[in-house]
Amino acid sequence: MFKRSLALVAGIALSVSAVVSQAAEVLKVSAIPDEAPTELLRKFKPLGAYLEQQLGMKVEFVPVADYAAVVESLAADRLDMAWLGGFTFVQTRLKTGNAIPLVQREQDEKFTSKFISADPAVKSLQDLKGKTFAFGSVSSTSGSLMPRYFMQKDGIVPEQFFSRVAYSGAHDATVAWVQAGKVDGGVLNASVWQKLVDAGKVDTSKVKVFATTPTYYDYNWTVRGTLDPALAEKIKLAFLALDPANPEHKAILDLQAASRFITTKPENYQGIEEAARSAGLLK
Repeated sequence: MFKRSLALVAGIALSVSAVVSQAAEVLKVSAIPDEAPTELLRKFKPLGAYLEQQLGMKVEFVPVADYAAVVESLAADRLDMAWLGGFTFVQTRLKTGNAIPLVQREQDEKFTSKFISADPAVKSLQDLKGKTFAFGSVSSTSGSLMPRYFMQKDGIVPEQFFSRVAYSGAHDATVAWVQAGKVDGGVLNASVWQKLVDAGKVDTSKVKVFATTPTYYDYNWTVRGTLDPALAEKIKLAFLALDPANPEHKAILDLQAASRFITTKPENYQGIEEAARSAGLLK
């Protein structure tokens, strides 16, 4: 009986060990859904393959329904790493207390948002007074929070200034709305705007940038605080090793709209937290 009990305990231990080992062999990664799901997956596939090679483990992209789902999934350890905007990083850090921002793109140190319109008469925000306007997602740093913050600093309260304020849900959707005349103006992040222009997916004879925000810190790759520190370090080094002089690496960087990746830290996002509190988005 004693031997059978030992065998049973050993079997259970081996089973648990196998489950833990299997879980550790898959890095679950996601991203805030600030673009169409198919586009997010297209951008991630070469990066995921590169990370698998560098880390020696399977990397799985897990799509999420909305911004809040990324925060919740990182907090519940259902995700190991995620591409976050500045505001979603602040939310994740406040919720978990230990989420770690590993790297950001070089341009995320000085990020901007672009105000756009298809109305040739619009030369400034003042020209949109009493008209319709679209932000991206309510939780988007570059598509909502920071543009709103800078507007408020200039004395513009969107809900009072525009006849209607809408949320498109994503940066590319905001451009589509403006181009189709669904709204008179909108705002989106500079990186997506440039990508859409370069890909010929926006008619620049109609839709124009009429203003640009001041700079702020934005996106980063964040890992859950409970992730093995050695693995987190390997992930960071893999990102930092991406070299634009290497054609394969450059293809990955181009899809990420990155010149290169650099290290980042929680303190870089204090300004985002202050803006969120000022806008009443954090209590």
